[in-house]
Amino acid sequence: MHSYDYWLIIAFFAVVLVPAPFLGRFYYKVMEGQRTWLSPVLGPVENACYRLSGVDAQQEQSWQKYMLALLAFNLAGFLLLFSILLFQGSLPLNPQKLPGQEWTLAFNTAVSFMTNTNWQNYSGEASLSYLSQMVGLTVQNFVSAATGLAVLVALCRGIGRKSAQTLGNFWVDMTRATLYGLLPLCLVLALFLVWQGVPQTFAHYVDAITMQGVDQVIPLGPAASQIAIKQLGTNGGGFFGVNSAHPFEDPTAWSNLFEVASIILIPVALVFTFGHYVKDLRQSRAILGCMLALFLIGGATSLWSEYQPNPTLSHPAVEQTAPLEGKETRFGTTGTVLWSVTTTAASNGSVNGMQDSLSPLSGMVALVNMMVGEVIFGGVGAGMYGMLLNVLIAVFLAGLMIGRTPEYLGKKLQAKEVQLLVVTLLVMPVGVLVLSSIAASLPGPAGAISNPGPHGFSQLLYAYTSASANNGSAFAGLGANTVFHNLMLGLGMLIGRFGYILPVLALAGSLAMKKAAPIGQNSFPTHGPLFVTLLTVTILLVGGLTFLPTLALGPIAEHLSMAVAK
Repeated sequence: MHSYDYWLIIAFFAVVLVPAPFLGRFYYKVMEGQRTWLSPVLGPVENACYRLSGVDAQQEQSWQKYMLALLAFNLAGFLLLFSILLFQGSLPLNPQKLPGQEWTLAFNTAVSFMTNTNWQNYSGEASLSYLSQMVGLTVQNFVSAATGLAVLVALCRGIGRKSAQTLGNFWVDMTRATLYGLLPLCLVLALFLVWQGVPQTFAHYVDAITMQGVDQVIPLGPAASQIAIKQLGTNGGGFFGVNSAHPFEDPTAWSNLFEVASIILIPVALVFTFGHYVKDLRQSRAILGCMLALFLIGGATSLWSEYQPNPTLSHPAVEQTAPLEGKETRFGTTGTVLWSVTTTAASNGSVNGMQDSLSPLSGMVALVNMMVGEVIFGGVGAGMYGMLLNVLIAVFLAGLMIGRTPEYLGKKLQAKEVQLLVVTLLVMPVGVLVLSSIAASLPGPAGAISNPGPHGFSQLLYAYTSASANNGSAFAGLGANTVFHNLMLGLGMLIGRFGYILPVLALAGSLAMKKAAPIGQNSFPTHGPLFVTLLTVTILLVGGLTFLPTLALGPIAEHLSMAVAK
């Protein structure tokens, strides 16, 4: 590694961590309707949204009504996007005259963007019109991220409130999350990206002649606006087919730094938002400490692995440093590894290199980041409510070890809460193990694998892990645009999204109705190094016990086979 590699890592953490406490407090004030510096500008817009939609901003909802509103909104978004993609060829803003998507691909894409997954079985510039990209995908990028933020806020209220019957109003939370939480940041980042050279235009694609005399079509489009929300909203779907490895999506070192930092900017800030809801920022610092520890473990492992020479090329005539195949050569191996670890630690899925070209151990780090439920930082809202589920599981385990009724911040965890936690523990095993085993056992779906042996298995395993974790990145060697994979991966995305959201809202409603006992000297502290260690070990053990056998068949076996080849 060179000095600029270290400066990249330092700059990355500075851009993410320095503004996080301030942004976290801002989100708390916004979601609770308190006045902020944006209120004079956006307050009238917010009130106009309520008047036009007939929403009473003062009327709160029970967790059941909150859940029904969320499901209705997401169903409507899916149907709208599915229709746009299906009938794209007959709709305006389609200068390239691109046809509509085949129905299973349209289903997969609509589910993908509605669930904040952004898995793409197509190439954006070759398949989607400007209307589909803007009105279809970009809108879902905003509202899917806002949905995750709203669910987190509902859970925070459930933990923080006492003897309450309501969790807020979904329509109000969605409006505030989009209007204050996402739009201003996206506007700033989009303008920055345009300055750096990212296209933002409705012009036709450019026909050019290369220096070799070959015809080339250069794609354009309103890319900067979608890239901003794809990063800040932890979406990840690329405007162009190769995502942020495309020079139009990521043209400079500055755009690369701010795009990768944007992936976890809001998730880190929301850790502090939780602390404001429970009136105890020590809880935020403990959770952030656990997230950073897991991130650094994975990042260090991946960096070490990628800087090792390939043992299969170990020969005196071959001089090796860090293998560059599949890496973003403009920004170096460290730039690709930092992006790979960050994008899988969050439910983002964007890439500036090819995950399929990672070393086996780096590929395993990416898989593990997703298999633990993408709680290291996770998606907007989704990562933090996933982490809080692990916090409650750790508290439950601590209660078993010391022989006390488990409680968190004065709220006792009883049979109902534990049952809901167990339900969430089944989400990733069902989505990953069950669905990928079905795909691997059938000759037709297994035919989509392009590599033999353990790496081919990793391709399939990665796809269903990415879908169930609502990530969207891929080992690109899997030819997943088939009827089976489109439908089965779409099912995995739905399980991964709503398999968490529904129990989380039920858990929030149950906790909100409880009385809070005062925290005394005999209460188990959840803000010190001991609890951070317990939480970290809990996350690793639950993920390890569930997925270690499959990892042994994929990346671990591939790594060992490379060593044998040497």
